[in-house]
Amino acid sequence: MDGIKKRKHALLEEYASIAEKSNRIDPELYIKYDVKRGLRDINGKGVLAGLTEIGEVTASYVNEKGETVPGPGKLIYRGMDIRDIVNGFLSEGRFGFEEVAYLLLFGELPTINELNEFKSLLAEYRKLPPSFVEDAIMKLPSRDVMNILARSVLALYTYDDQADDISISNVIRQCLQLIAQIPLLAVYGYQVLAHYHQKKSLVIHVPKRRYSTAENILHLLRPDSKFSHLEAVILDLSLVLHAEHGGGNNSTFATHVITSTGTDTYSTIASSICSLKGPRHGGANVKVVQMFEDMKQNVRDWDNEGQIRDYLNKLLNGEAFDRSGLIYGVGHAVYSVSDPRAEILKEYARELAKEKGFEEEFRLYEKVERIAPEVIAEKRKIYKGVSINVDFYSGFVYRALNIPEELFTPLFAVARIVGWSAHRIEELVNKGKIIRPAYKSIAPQREYVPLSMRNAKMDSLAGNL
Repeated sequence: MDGIKKRKHALLEEYASIAEKSNRIDPELYIKYDVKRGLRDINGKGVLAGLTEIGEVTASYVNEKGETVPGPGKLIYRGMDIRDIVNGFLSEGRFGFEEVAYLLLFGELPTINELNEFKSLLAEYRKLPPSFVEDAIMKLPSRDVMNILARSVLALYTYDDQADDISISNVIRQCLQLIAQIPLLAVYGYQVLAHYHQKKSLVIHVPKRRYSTAENILHLLRPDSKFSHLEAVILDLSLVLHAEHGGGNNSTFATHVITSTGTDTYSTIASSICSLKGPRHGGANVKVVQMFEDMKQNVRDWDNEGQIRDYLNKLLNGEAFDRSGLIYGVGHAVYSVSDPRAEILKEYARELAKEKGFEEEFRLYEKVERIAPEVIAEKRKIYKGVSINVDFYSGFVYRALNIPEELFTPLFAVARIVGWSAHRIEELVNKGKIIRPAYKSIAPQREYVPLSMRNAKMDSLAGNL
């Protein structure tokens, strides 16, 4: 048996080698044919594939000479600056996620009565079908909560008598139910994961009707259901900042593409969750926390900027942490001078650090925030500037809130389901046709060779199994 396993392994390694050689495309061809890799040009400007009124991300402005130059980043929800929205609900001592959900879905800020009705409807939907937790989550424990989220959303299709109805009223109903249910799926999925794979006690709480989304997450997650007001405020703020980021990010673009085929809401949102799962999209804040844990082990003096700089250089050289050559949480596809989400979150992260005794670690984050762009600029050609992004401090905030790493990316989904829902509705209303982008084939023409006349190398290798 060991011999067969070795031959199988050798065959797979051979397949991998052949696949790498046969699928590698010369980077110069992207320039020759003017193909935008990742749908972005060399300056980071995205290729327009649609129009939207839901969210906007800007990172430049036109100066007096008519030149487009980098500037402070802005995040706009339905034409409103995210800073104004955040300052508005915080100054009134309210949680903001539900208000922002209403704004993104329906394009207007709700009145008091409208907001109360909306929150009451979400509270009504904040439940799962009978035995769903036992049948769909407990009986299929996974090591990744995002996997649980995706298949649980698909499973909810079975419980919906109007699952394939894509009329706007029905899609709104489905989206509101998912906005209310995904926090439950995420936390319950983690509890089951922790029980089966980490041998922890299984605690399943029932959501409370009077609680906001953020409060319910903390209530469901913690065995004693206890949390401070500041903790709930900061988690709510994080959800607000992650709720939407324009139509061009990977998972939201996936929402548009999948919606354009006319498929159901559950398939669409599950696809968006699968897109968000990737470490180059929603999984980045986990990498930030893990990177800092490695840094704390390898930088003996956290106040020594020389040691910090040396470690960051090792990261860029692929000599530290995961050897990827990346400093996680620094840089963004659009933002250059600043990411407004990171700036907003940082101030509350500072307050949370004081409450939780993380002040020394917070100062380390601040030093890396200042030094990392300098180190990157010394080693790599930067076209648009570089700054920290929201992942830099969101991971720190979640860690200070004692939220397990397994929930970092699922919490992103809990927030972004609002943006996905808004974009799905927009795509359906406008009958979009983002179904088929164009790809240019560069494969050389070749003649078919009969099987009997081909090289027998692969056949002989397979015969050794």
